[in-house]
Amino acid sequence: MASETPAGGPLEDRISRPEATETKPETKQEDSGAAKEPSVADAQTGGATKGYNGSQLQEPDYSVNVKLSDLQADPNNPLYSIKSFDDLGLHQSILQGLYSMGFRRPSKIQEKALPLLLGNPPTNMIGQSQSGTGKTAAFVLNILSRLDLSPQMENSPQALVLAPSRELARQIVGVIQVMGSYVEKLKVTTAVPVEANRGQKVESPVVVGTPGTVMDLIRKRLFNTQHLKVLVLDEADNMLDQQGLGDQCIRVKGLLPRTVQVVLFSATFPDNVVRYANKFAPNSNQITLKHEELTVEGIKQLYLDCDSDEHKFDILVKFYGLLTIGSSIIFVKTRASAAEIERRMIAEGHTVASLTGGVEGQKRDEVIDKFRQGDAKVLITTNVLARGIDVQTVSMVINYDIPELHAPQATKRIADAQTYLHRIGRTGRFGRVGVAVSFVASKDEWQMLQDIKNYFNTEIQRVDTRDWDEVEEVVKGIIRSSRAGANFNANA
Repeated sequence: MASETPAGGPLEDRISRPEATETKPETKQEDSGAAKEPSVADAQTGGATKGYNGSQLQEPDYSVNVKLSDLQADPNNPLYSIKSFDDLGLHQSILQGLYSMGFRRPSKIQEKALPLLLGNPPTNMIGQSQSGTGKTAAFVLNILSRLDLSPQMENSPQALVLAPSRELARQIVGVIQVMGSYVEKLKVTTAVPVEANRGQKVESPVVVGTPGTVMDLIRKRLFNTQHLKVLVLDEADNMLDQQGLGDQCIRVKGLLPRTVQVVLFSATFPDNVVRYANKFAPNSNQITLKHEELTVEGIKQLYLDCDSDEHKFDILVKFYGLLTIGSSIIFVKTRASAAEIERRMIAEGHTVASLTGGVEGQKRDEVIDKFRQGDAKVLITTNVLARGIDVQTVSMVINYDIPELHAPQATKRIADAQTYLHRIGRTGRFGRVGVAVSFVASKDEWQMLQDIKNYFNTEIQRVDTRDWDEVEEVVKGIIRSSRAGANFNANA
């Protein structure tokens, strides 16, 4: 970890890099012993298809700001930037798992991030990049490279990953298990609410969980933090900005060794959160983007005019009648809205599932697994799944309600641009073309969408719902432009 006193001032280094790919397999096994060799299907579940091989995406360049914690960092060092995973000096078992997942060479962001992340002595990192661009793979490689699995240490927790939801925690566990499937004696424990093994002592080198559950395990002396080397916060802006989660993360960190390497990753980092993150992970190497460069190029953004909230549902049903969609996610504001839309869409003959904050424990896992397996083609949810859900077949995201900030003192409704970005990032992953459709039923909603558009300096195309021939033509045109053969087809 970087010392409390910086060795020198920050160094600004402008570099250009395109979006990269990330593979996030899902697994039902949350606490395993020695991992087994993954099948090709395991390696590709929920991630990049074999044809992409983690390296062949054609993405636009964008400018990334790299801020180094030490003036003495040497750009001429051969490991300052790498072109091959082999250059990192990783153990062969780690490389074997990485290559089994379809990665062939580092993405552009990993070329710069991995040498900084894997360097010794370990240094803190704050990393930002677009959704689906290799963040999870980067911090998992760092974790695997730092584990000591000798007989004396193989049951000692050494790396902790904190995530805002059980869904994201389970997903990260899947990545670690597949990427580490050739690493002997690797075990991963999932620490999330309502788990059957919550009263058991944690004896795995890697722990992935939510802050409240992890803190509970530590306080009950079921989780010995003495040998922890790495702390990762995934979706870190969300973790630090929400009062409850932020307080819990601070408390967890306070129970860890002062020498722990702190790694923060997210697609978004508002300025106020960056200031807080700098205190949480002092003297960090930082990789950040301008907010107008955060939207993913492959996501085509549209909006549909609706006359009223009731008209929204009529438009929704007609829209789904127009297209046969592989998988899609509908984001709504409230649990009541989710339940009502679920009821009415089922009545219309659609296979749908609903997941909101009111669904607990194992039931949440069952809903997500049903959606992943294609048993339900439509997932209706609130912002509880705006982050982390990573399903390869998701071709469309619908903002049934425009995301907005809760500001009781505000004189007008305020758009939540960060949540909008995370929502639409559930599609268009790994270089595929996806569609994000927002429903606008009032002047306030129209203005919020304009504010989002201006914030990201992006295009959100209006589609006239009075002309369904135009709607069909526009959406079919996007489908035809898909480089990756997105899994949905227009009706004849």
